[in-house]
Amino acid sequence: MDFDTILWSRSTKFLGRNKYWEDRLLRAKALGLNTIQTYIPWNLHEPKPGNFTFNGIANIVSFIQLCQKLDFLVLLRPGPYICAEWDLGGFPAWLLSKIPASRLRSSDPGYLQWVERWWGVILPKVAPLLYNNGGPIIMVQIENEFGSYGDDQAYLHHLVALARGYLGDEIILYTTDGGTRETLEKGTIRGNAVFSAVDFSTGERPWPIFNLQKEFNPPGKSPPLTAEFYTGWLTHWGENIATTDANTTAAALNEILAGKGWLMVEQILDSIMEQILVMMYWITSLISLRMIMMHQLRNLVTLTMLNMKQFEGLYKAFSNSNFHHCNPLAIRRVIQHYSGALIPSVPSNNEKIGYGPIQLQKVAFLFDLIHMMDPVDVAVSEEPLSMESTDRSFGFLLYTTEYVAKDNDDGHVLFIPEVHDRAQVFLSCSSKNKGVRPTSVGIIERWSNRRLNLPNTRCDSNTLSILVENMGRINYGRYLFDRKGILSSVYLDNNVLHGWKMIPLPFNNLNEIPRVDFFSQIAQSRLSKIIAKRGLEAKFGNISGEPTLYSGYFYVDEANLRKDTYLSFGGWTKGIAFINEFNLGRFWPVVGPQCNLYVPAPILRLGKNILVILELESPNRDTVVHSVDRPDFTCGSSKSNLSQQLLSHQHSVGL
Repeated sequence: MDFDTILWSRSTKFLGRNKYWEDRLLRAKALGLNTIQTYIPWNLHEPKPGNFTFNGIANIVSFIQLCQKLDFLVLLRPGPYICAEWDLGGFPAWLLSKIPASRLRSSDPGYLQWVERWWGVILPKVAPLLYNNGGPIIMVQIENEFGSYGDDQAYLHHLVALARGYLGDEIILYTTDGGTRETLEKGTIRGNAVFSAVDFSTGERPWPIFNLQKEFNPPGKSPPLTAEFYTGWLTHWGENIATTDANTTAAALNEILAGKGWLMVEQILDSIMEQILVMMYWITSLISLRMIMMHQLRNLVTLTMLNMKQFEGLYKAFSNSNFHHCNPLAIRRVIQHYSGALIPSVPSNNEKIGYGPIQLQKVAFLFDLIHMMDPVDVAVSEEPLSMESTDRSFGFLLYTTEYVAKDNDDGHVLFIPEVHDRAQVFLSCSSKNKGVRPTSVGIIERWSNRRLNLPNTRCDSNTLSILVENMGRINYGRYLFDRKGILSSVYLDNNVLHGWKMIPLPFNNLNEIPRVDFFSQIAQSRLSKIIAKRGLEAKFGNISGEPTLYSGYFYVDEANLRKDTYLSFGGWTKGIAFINEFNLGRFWPVVGPQCNLYVPAPILRLGKNILVILELESPNRDTVVHSVDRPDFTCGSSKSNLSQQLLSHQHSVGL
């Protein structure tokens, strides 16, 4: 079975309602599933304070109605915190810029006022879709795995009261926590008001956890319900691709179903509906199984969905794939064995094709585009400001300052105590040689945070430029408050540098329209004409180290029509790719393991299709990208430089 997933669109003009929703749901039905569990990411629907959007791929009502049309029941997870390997656990990044800073996931009034406003918008929208109102929603979750984060019962009770006020008393509210006594003690609400569910992985024995679950529900009202059944793990950049043995997963599922774990929802609802065999979730366009996480791939769009976790203080960025490598047919056989209903046949795989090599041309240096920006977008401050403080949530932020430094035989030392997440450092003369390109002098990364040696420039005045990349906010754990950019003073030879300009490169949230759409302009060849007039094209040459934009095109003809494909970035270093203004995600083949990006057919056009990439470091020598018919996870190595740096960092902090 094919579980590739359609990506999110930055705007609604490409996809309208996600064209692969029904395809994915029918594949879920072919597994024997009859319930969808879906998150609602707050940051998707309110990218700016008060700017709510529920159109296109953000049309949660349309998705739930489609589930009902296809005879699915729905479990709804409206947050406000969802985790979900989603940027900031679903919280909008602008919460991090509020002064005084709110304590997320707590009964802090400053935080609760924003939650109350958000739920005051979203809950009335879904209330007509509750089961007791004739809709498919049978349960609504309160928060998510709170017992792994805090111990604020007042907060949980406040959320319950808020939910009841909008949804009424008939809907079943539930919490989900890890299957340990400590997490259940902290994250559950005892009594009849809220049902306590658990989650665990295939490596854990389910029935001891289900028996523990009973202690946190009223007697006789605790059917075994696992709201998250992990069948694998996620892949971080620099690691080997995570894999899961299908037979092990099938055996674990069999153990649950053999013990009547499938009775979970039926018993809660006093037998008013048929057996709910397996829980599944959907993250807007992403399908993976609630008990069996087995979708094949999603490109986590660079600006919005680059997710990460904090493991014992170590920052790790997820790659663009959420592979769990679990054979769905093995799962289907287990479900078929226990199901009394006829399971639909498996749909044919969507065809994948390769459109061949795509030759790219250099279009512009990133710094040249920045010089064309409207000054109103530039923030000025004596000390560096975070990305959130400049009213930006995603993408890059360029920091510039000027300094005068005497020549030292050993050069100079740059130190940034706190940078989130990856900074490329450039030097140029601000006093002479105006035509000389900025020189790349090194990279400072959050996970290694080394001091950087700067060369003597023999300039009266130097311009220091630091391009900071947001690689995604932490979504789980005690370091959740994860702002981006430079978060400390910057030191040159132990002296603080002052007088900073912050220039955003606004790779926006999925439902925001950027004020300056560089990539759209480049795709239409407008900027290349401007650059040519300014005489900049003659300066391209074979320069490495400076972020550069490349553009190319390929054709989709009537014979092939539009089919899913993959872009292979072998030979490139690191960057972002766009097709027809659609953000495909981040490529980083030198670190791996992911070599290519999935391209869903609906974003392609009959005729000419424009590919634009931002290469941050060194381009492919042949400046070519290949459109191929299959994914590839053989790039990089588990012994990559990134992995070595992460390992060294672990040792340095005593992990």
